[in-house]
Amino acid sequence: MQVKDWVVLITGGGTGVGAAAAQMLAKDGARIAINYSRSAREAEETARACEALGGETLVCQGDVSKDEDCRRMVAETMAKWGRIDGLMNNAGTTQVVADNNLDSLSADDFLNIYSVNVVGAYQMARAVAPHMKAQGRGSIVNTSSIAGVMGIGSSIAYAASKGAMNTMTLSLARLLAPEIKVNAIAPGFITGRWWLDRLGQEAYDKMVAGVEQSVPLNHAGTPEDMAETALFLLTNSANITGEILLCDSGHHLGGAPLIAR
Repeated sequence: MQVKDWVVLITGGGTGVGAAAAQMLAKDGARIAINYSRSAREAEETARACEALGGETLVCQGDVSKDEDCRRMVAETMAKWGRIDGLMNNAGTTQVVADNNLDSLSADDFLNIYSVNVVGAYQMARAVAPHMKAQGRGSIVNTSSIAGVMGIGSSIAYAASKGAMNTMTLSLARLLAPEIKVNAIAPGFITGRWWLDRLGQEAYDKMVAGVEQSVPLNHAGTPEDMAETALFLLTNSANITGEILLCDSGHHLGGAPLIAR
């Protein structure tokens, strides 16, 4: 699909998968609203990279767990460009803990993770839906995780939140059709700062090596890999909605569990 002059709002757009998606869209002439919560420098760097590729940008600070921030970011995007064609719910958080220690997670840990990963995505979808409905077209892609399918990953709370996101994707796909399609990607391991910042270099390198040795494709997925899949669902899949697309180098086929050590 031609995306020139499309307007796409990407939460968590300053780093990782969000930044990769923003730059791919910019290269094709899209206009991108880049949301960040704390990574101001990275968001501005991503915006400059997008503009160098020919895209227009808007940088929006906001915490997706706060409904007022979600509505404000959508309002700022509408004020600048008058439409929103796509939403990529990419903002996410976790807590890296050992799954075999049930006391390592509290109720507040669950609530904090859910507030971003589930409630935040819902609030963003709710905020853009009236505008997409009014213009007769829209597309939403949620960044889920293999954790929500297989019950693995950085913590039980994170896996549970992504399982909830998957279910929410199905619900929204039904409720927002026919004007708006809603899909999700479910990445496996992704190289970059998400794991590096949480594990440190030595443990991160071990995890990358372990993934490459255990998954069928012998490939540790990159932010660009995941962004390509997300943008397929966002822009090119006219007859796909309610889909949760695994993009994990075949990990779900029986590779070793992804566990933070």
